[in-house]
Parts: sequence; structure tokens; C-alpha cells
Amino acid sequence: MAIRKIPLRKCIGCNTSKDKRELIRVVRNAEGEISIDTTGKKPGRGAYICKDAACLKLAKKGKKLDKAFDVAISDEIYARLEQELANE
Repeated sequence: MAIRKIPLRKCIGCNTSKDKRELIRVVRNAEGEISIDTTGKKPGRGAYICKDAACLKLAKKGKKLDKAFDVAISDEIYARLEQELANE
């Protein structure tokens, strides 16, 4: 049997590579709307962040989501990410 390759993605907060399923995906679609992708299959540009409050704090402080998507990210998105982390 062939061994299945595990997709790795890099967290924008701590800059470490992890299994795609261990990360939260944030997506910017073609209209420029930013949303949290719980399925990992929404179309658009994606950025990944660990399910860790420290990584989210680093990403917010360094404006890493802003840089990844080339748009200003509202505090509402960060609040929804914090809520998502609290649910984990």
C-alpha cells in the first residue's frame, strides 16, 4: 500500500510547518471578503494559523494577515478567530 502524503502548511504567526488539519484557515475570496474556513475547501487565497492564542497574538501584532491578503483586516475577524480558538 502506498503511504499517503500529509499536506503541510506554515502558520503565519509562529512560522512553523504543521499538518493542514491542525491549523485554522482564513480566506480572502474574489470579492475581497475575509472569512474563516472551517472546511478547508472554500475558494480563494488562504492563510493558516495555529490553534494557539500566542500565534494569533503574534499574527495580529505583526499584521501578518494584512500582509498575506494585501488588505486591512478588521478587528471583527480577529475577534472571530479568538472565539474559534476558545471553542477548540
